[in-house]
Amino acid sequence: MLLLLVYTYCLSVSMAVATDKSCPAQKVINRQFGDNIENVIFKMIDPCEGKETFLIESSKGVLTISGSSQIALCYAFRYYLKNQNETEKFLGGGDTEAKLYSVCGAMKTWSGDHLSLPETWPEYNSAKQTTPYDYRYFLNVCTYGYTAPYWNWERWEKEIDWMALHGVNFPLATVAAEAIAERVWLRLGLDKKDIQSFFTAPAHLPWHRMRNLNSWDGGLSDSWQKEQINLQHLILNRMRELNMHSIAPAFAGFVPMAFVEKHPEIKFNHLKWGGFDEKYNAYVLPPDSPFFVEIGRMFVEEWEKEFGKNDFYLSDSFNEMELPVAKDDTEGKHKLLSQYGETIYKSISAGNPDAIWVTQGWTFGYHHSFWDKESLTALLSHVPDDKMIIIDLGNEFPKWVWKTEQTWKMHEGFYGKKWIFSYVPNFGGKNLLTGDLGLYASASIEALRSKYGENLVGFGSAPEGLENNEVIYELLADAGWSKSAIDLDLWLKEYCIARYGGYPKNMSEAWNLLRKSSYGTFYSYPRFTWQTVVPDIRRKSKVDMSDDFFHGIELFLSCSENLKESDLYRYDAIEFASYYLCAKADLLYIKALEKKQMGAKNEANKLLENVVSLLQQADKLLLSHPLHRLDRWVEQARNCGQSVVEKDFYEANAKRLITTWGGIQEDYAARTWSGLIKDYYIPRLQLYFSDKNLDDWEEKWITTPWHNTTETFQVPLDEAVRLVKSAVAL
Repeated sequence: MLLLLVYTYCLSVSMAVATDKSCPAQKVINRQFGDNIENVIFKMIDPCEGKETFLIESSKGVLTISGSSQIALCYAFRYYLKNQNETEKFLGGGDTEAKLYSVCGAMKTWSGDHLSLPETWPEYNSAKQTTPYDYRYFLNVCTYGYTAPYWNWERWEKEIDWMALHGVNFPLATVAAEAIAERVWLRLGLDKKDIQSFFTAPAHLPWHRMRNLNSWDGGLSDSWQKEQINLQHLILNRMRELNMHSIAPAFAGFVPMAFVEKHPEIKFNHLKWGGFDEKYNAYVLPPDSPFFVEIGRMFVEEWEKEFGKNDFYLSDSFNEMELPVAKDDTEGKHKLLSQYGETIYKSISAGNPDAIWVTQGWTFGYHHSFWDKESLTALLSHVPDDKMIIIDLGNEFPKWVWKTEQTWKMHEGFYGKKWIFSYVPNFGGKNLLTGDLGLYASASIEALRSKYGENLVGFGSAPEGLENNEVIYELLADAGWSKSAIDLDLWLKEYCIARYGGYPKNMSEAWNLLRKSSYGTFYSYPRFTWQTVVPDIRRKSKVDMSDDFFHGIELFLSCSENLKESDLYRYDAIEFASYYLCAKADLLYIKALEKKQMGAKNEANKLLENVVSLLQQADKLLLSHPLHRLDRWVEQARNCGQSVVEKDFYEANAKRLITTWGGIQEDYAARTWSGLIKDYYIPRLQLYFSDKNLDDWEEKWITTPWHNTTETFQVPLDEAVRLVKSAVAL
């Protein structure tokens, strides 16, 4: 604990030194690290060539952090806590047993923290560090479904603080979009009941916002809309306090069925997505309809009337959907795209002439055969270069999934438009170990140094789900402030010391193996076969189950004696051990499926018994993990309801998203969670092997309130080590 007098300041470059306890950066630090953090001085300095910058100095027990913005100050504090200096020392026995300590190795994460702070701030002098990017983008439209649909302000406050400490200044902020849209539809004469039925249930709202889906599992109540308005005020006020540039939702042409029926004179485009019945698919205004710009203007006006002026608006035109135009009508395709681009821009600028249109570039890579050079050029042709930012969303996918050139290369840096280099490290909130650490550490630097780097204004991370694979997000936070490729060997050492308090030899070897296996790959569908009942042909599940993967986890767990006092080590050990058991179970399950198909019922059932035993152990282990539990998900949903009926409705919606989903999306959001393994996946496997109908059972499970019946292990870390040792030979 730091003991001297408090010297926390937030100083303007033009002001004399004076205590200012209202400094937003100080308030972040106090909320996240406690009011007893003392002898810290925050000072404002000028940007460096227009870019955010910071400087860290520590002398005689006083830590001075100078930054050009509130976000720079917050990130610099995290940087200081995490990074190492020359006073590291080995403690303990031989090389295998030794612990490597830093004077100030500390970390604050989604799953917990490691905060063994010194009595006095260590001596430290850093060179000025400047980000090469104007914006560090974070979140994904889908994050608001796969992670945050039922978050309250307490959880959002923690997330915004997390963003600040990780250097994020360009977050997506789509809460309450439906409440604003409802006001617009009422102004246009639609019945409130018809409007409410147009919306999906909360967990599916992202796909409503991207024009993929309407009405599914839904309807939104007055109380929901009111609470979302209140919540968004708190979110935006805090983001603005920290000088973040929030991205608000805009109108993209998606209209209710009641509006379609009211205007038979308009030839609406009826799009298709996700294998849903057409009644759930989007009706979209043609770009030449005067209603398009009018409604877009009204939406921005209503938004700013409620929440104040916003500089950035998100509108995605055809997310994973192709235009309703004949494949051989190239001229018609380009004309329609040009019209849509011009109309969407005009619909935003009509409400706010200063606003910038932001769009997710995911579909340009996902449908790369449709979005050739001429097609994307057409979409962008009537939008001023300084009034648009394209988020090049998934830069892992060209290498690992699409087998194409990166989208920013194929499209020549998006033809003069401003753009953001981004990744999508997570799909569906799936929480297995996956991610190409080497790619994340270096790939953005090629773009930065390319001839298209002049218009590269940002770096981003757009995970569909949060609270998973924390090593990736720690790395990406640092990549957003780096002008060169990150030395991954050094970075991982610093990461482990900050996270666990030590870096034994076996830990280093464990990470070397994990980098060769699960953290040297990227899969868009990292699921086990037992999470899909039968192998999914449409979306092939893939999990690294190589010898390197298994041995890496074994080595990680061998550090338990040295690192057992660290909460974050215990949590990671429990998580890794659970995945080890789940992977071993999957290998046996695949054999059981083969025996079932051969008609060897007894052999199949015997293998299934072993699968169930391993999964039950994994389920019980994960109950001691702070994040990977169904009870958290259910509790968040139920807490949003104001009656038992409403609580049951929200719980069912939350469970549907992570199981059957809807359309062709079943098991897309597969979670390796305690409670979900024991009470959903295991019974479903057993029913499948008994040849009973699964559909009725799945729906009953979704709509029946769930209660946890599992008890934790007394000493979960010891059990994790023991269970892995017993499963090695399987």
